[in-house]
Amino acid sequence: MRALSTAATGMEAQQMAVEVISHNLANMNTTAFKRQRAEFQDLLYQTISQPGAASSDQGTIQPTGVQIGLGVSAGSVYRITEQGSLTQTSNSYDVGIAGQGYFRVQLPNGGDAFTRAGNFSLSPEGQIVTSEGYTVLPGIAVPGNARQVSIDQTGTVQAMLDGEAEPVDLGQFELATFPNEAGLEQIGDNLLLESAASGAPAAGIPGQEGFGILRQGFVEASNVDAVTEITALIQAQRAYEMNARVITAADEMLAASSNLR
Repeated sequence: MRALSTAATGMEAQQMAVEVISHNLANMNTTAFKRQRAEFQDLLYQTISQPGAASSDQGTIQPTGVQIGLGVSAGSVYRITEQGSLTQTSNSYDVGIAGQGYFRVQLPNGGDAFTRAGNFSLSPEGQIVTSEGYTVLPGIAVPGNARQVSIDQTGTVQAMLDGEAEPVDLGQFELATFPNEAGLEQIGDNLLLESAASGAPAAGIPGQEGFGILRQGFVEASNVDAVTEITALIQAQRAYEMNARVITAADEMLAASSNLR
């Protein structure tokens, strides 16, 4: 009976939906986390009668035919990249992005990763680094005698140094944008990698056209909405239960047919 396997695919699909929702809820307080959504597509169809096939010798055709679907499968898990709210931290090295763009980060293997999590700090050498200690490119070093470090909206980092009357420029943050942000590969630690789906990054300065501005002392919060996720969880749970009910009904029908005398 096709209903058994079809309903099983429905249960598997809703299980994946619940797993995605649980991941979203687990990261409600993760800096700059972007919520995800599971998307599905129908499976192949078994054609019993082809639509448009001739139905008589007089040239009439079947307007619809008979095609029976075989269930559902996962199409993709889509990342929703809408802006999260900016939360004030008052930490001089925390930087939130208001608008488009990603910070470029140098990985230990020499490759580049990208992040919107601007909860930065200083390395023992004075470099501005991520929470994992990865250098934020282009590599901005803060001298040990620096005080009153400021970061303006265009990413320019300045500091007052002992013995100097005017602030000294230490460098400027850069941002990168992608043709398809949802195609970036997630590797954990709030980091993403360029992929064939994302396209090549375009580098620019904060505040330029197509790039966001920076806010010192802020970080971007997760864009997960608890009410939306709980509503989606209830829908997925009910859909799972209905597919399970179909399996039970199909089993009872098979049991009835096997008991015929």
